Amino acid sequence: MASNGKRWLVAFSVVALLASGGQAVGEPSAAPPGNWVGTWAASPSAALPNTESGYPNYSIRNIVHTSIGGAQVRVRLSNAFGRAPVLFGQVTVALAAGADTPAAVPGTMRTLTFGGEREITAPPYADVLSDPVALNVPADANLLVTTFTPNPSGPVTYHSLTMQNSYFTRNGNHAGAESGAAFTEQTRQWHYVSGVDVRAPGVRGSVVTLGDSITDGANSTWGANLRWPDQLADRMKAGPAHLRLGVLNAGISGNRLLLDGGSAGVNALARLDRDVLAATGARTVIVYEGINDIQQTPHQTDPNRIIAALKQIAQRSKDRGLRVLGATITPFKGWHSYSEQLEATRQAVNRYIRTSTDFDGLIDFDATIRDPQDPQRIKPEYDQGDHLHPGDAGFKAMAAAVSLSAL
Repeated sequence: MASNGKRWLVAFSVVALLASGGQAVGEPSAAPPGNWVGTWAASPSAALPNTESGYPNYSIRNIVHTSIGGAQVRVRLSNAFGRAPVLFGQVTVALAAGADTPAAVPGTMRTLTFGGEREITAPPYADVLSDPVALNVPADANLLVTTFTPNPSGPVTYHSLTMQNSYFTRNGNHAGAESGAAFTEQTRQWHYVSGVDVRAPGVRGSVVTLGDSITDGANSTWGANLRWPDQLADRMKAGPAHLRLGVLNAGISGNRLLLDGGSAGVNALARLDRDVLAATGARTVIVYEGINDIQQTPHQTDPNRIIAALKQIAQRSKDRGLRVLGATITPFKGWHSYSEQLEATRQAVNRYIRTSTDFDGLIDFDATIRDPQDPQRIKPEYDQGDHLHPGDAGFKAMAAAVSLSAL
């Protein structure tokens, strides 16, 4: 265990240094070093079951969605949950030719390099960051990030809930193909890719949304990019240029503050360094966690333990120069595990979030989407149907509840 811990520490340190352009992550600045800003992210969830040998001879074409644009791009790949080195034989990035297609816009395919080399081996538990490549990346657009892994490795690091199709082939290296014809199989996970940055001199940084399935976009319209962080990015794109930031989604479905959970990832305190503090250009973090600690088994009924974890996240983020906004936990009456005791825990945590000086600001998601006639429930028009997760309209209301100037 001590050896694994050292590997995680080294991996986190390397990512933090790369993400900050060689500066300490905690150094606040008016703009990120080198004007690099994160435009998309997906936190590594876990090791994908039944991939002990990795994906030898696979080309995986991940479809990801940008929040801001730029004239250069670079990509982060993760072997965070791998127990063996993984060789990336070729990695490419291109503009997608449509909303749900593995085909690239002609002329936009770029092969990425790593320290000038086309191949790179990511050690176990580590991330790697590509060199920059020239590509005009629009805001609010789909990118294709394709990895070719020629050799056995494993297990594969992945993000479990995407609300987005991606594509793959088991038949060799098609990473550089503009045509999507070779990519005959679909997947509903993102594999290996964990971040995309753009060089955006006019953008002052990024906001990281730390959360669970509600932040991950569970049950939003498939392939439509209507998660609340996506809709927050849409608001910023339409708003004043000086308030524009990249939006990085650090939500993992099922994630908790205090306990690990298989495909739900390691707990939020354990992943804070990798998924938030090392994020490129991170300027602000929105902390929206806690419902799974309450509603999942084993239930956490002591609000003070949840509050202690939130205090840790706030303090550690502030120590790195980030602005921290606390978000209240939304209602869940009608969900299968709801009880008055668990509701009392939620209310106690929300009282702390609303009144605490540990945060630089408040986003009252609870007040935004609760039913005025029954405040322990989500308002019917915002409820996706399971009484825990908002639908598209609820996500829109949540995005609208965020003050852009507070970011």
